Amino acid sequence: MNKHYALIIDDERDIRELLTLTLGRMGLIVETAATVAEARQRLAERRYALCFTDMRLPDGSGQELIELVATQYAETPIAMITAYGNVDAAVEALKAGAFDFVSKPVDISVLRRLVQTALRLSEEKRSEQAASVGKLIGDSATMNELRATIAKVARSQAPVYIAGESGVGKELVARLVHELGPRSNAPFVPVNCGAIPSELMESEFFGHKRGSFTGAQADKDGLFQAANGGTLFLDEVAELPMHMQVKLLRVLQEKAVRPIGAHAEVNVDVRILSATHKNLARLVELGSFRQDLFYRINVIELKVAPLRDRREDIPQIGARVLERLAKDSGGTPTQLSPDALQALLAYDFPGNVRELENILERAVALCERNLIHASDLRLTASSERAPLPAAGAAPHAPAAPPYSHPASQATMQPLREPPPMPGEPPEDAGFPSDLAAAVAETERAAIMKALEATRWNRTAAAKQLGLTLRQLRYRLEKLGIE
Repeated sequence: MNKHYALIIDDERDIRELLTLTLGRMGLIVETAATVAEARQRLAERRYALCFTDMRLPDGSGQELIELVATQYAETPIAMITAYGNVDAAVEALKAGAFDFVSKPVDISVLRRLVQTALRLSEEKRSEQAASVGKLIGDSATMNELRATIAKVARSQAPVYIAGESGVGKELVARLVHELGPRSNAPFVPVNCGAIPSELMESEFFGHKRGSFTGAQADKDGLFQAANGGTLFLDEVAELPMHMQVKLLRVLQEKAVRPIGAHAEVNVDVRILSATHKNLARLVELGSFRQDLFYRINVIELKVAPLRDRREDIPQIGARVLERLAKDSGGTPTQLSPDALQALLAYDFPGNVRELENILERAVALCERNLIHASDLRLTASSERAPLPAAGAAPHAPAAPPYSHPASQATMQPLREPPPMPGEPPEDAGFPSDLAAAVAETERAAIMKALEATRWNRTAAAKQLGLTLRQLRYRLEKLGIE
């Protein structure tokens, strides 16, 4: 049975002894502190199942300790010990984050009920945290380390940069950082920076006032205002144009935004999480991402490993996906045959977990008698155990294209002509130079035709070609089309 520790903070020796005796009889190990400084030291050294603090202390107030626990030790319930009839102090304590209060002289029966409630709250908080971290499936050393790191950085308010390939679950990691932190009850606002047209970005991020531009028929709050008090997750932050990088940097420095058309700035309290599949450090070297903004958002970096680097997690992830699909359809979970499992373990998943989900969803529809065989997966032989990047190669190089595998339902659809090509640089390098040049020229012609037909509207051209805007941007850069 786990031992529960309690911390009593009071400058009156009689109160400390009374609470120590009472809580000790309830099976708790009690430690005490007589000052704010001593309490801070105790809290930094140990995790407590509950705390009690007096309102008035020699070197400060219990109020500041309640605020400290609420922000830095949110899993620990804390109660205020206050003088009889001091309602205002009790109300302020509850507002600051105390779960309850007890009046002097202390009623032992009331104290016992309060302790039982506090222990239950502490266990519920731990259960919630375990459930949140449990959303990251896998028992590999890589995933265990990631879960432990998330639990640590969640307590901080520093910006976190999440690096990883497409489909590894960067937004899931961001949500866990939010859910396990002191802002968990406040909004979590995700935004894909590559999905907002450049001309609308300032309005979307900072809001606008009525009449500030054509079509602004009413005041509108931006994403920063929507996330006030909570977390703003900037997905694909590398897609931000340079003018927005400058504005974002100012907001992070000043902690205030100025809506379009407004005369004054609006203060915002937002924790910034960001992610991209590109190598931001390399983009800084190339001059396409501001160095000062990079350092501002990359205070803490979390790296999410690709699925091919943690193959031992594939059976567990696959089983969870099949359970979810069965639950959604109201049927019996489909099983993987040994040959299907071996095929999945031998596949490199350029689309990572997202591609695994799509492959299994298709296989469930194609298989017979709730048993998936290797043939139901429709994996191409050339995609199995594809060569991994050379040692030392940047895993998220800025020019790396999004994956494009025919087995994935969610990946881009290749151009109708020429015949479907994966489009990955390592595979292009293996083609004869004349074939690679011919493919590039055909692709260039198709893209130029779409751009001219849409008057160089990239969003419309991407839609016409069956690509995402990000995929089109990659091809424009690769082919040297300005």
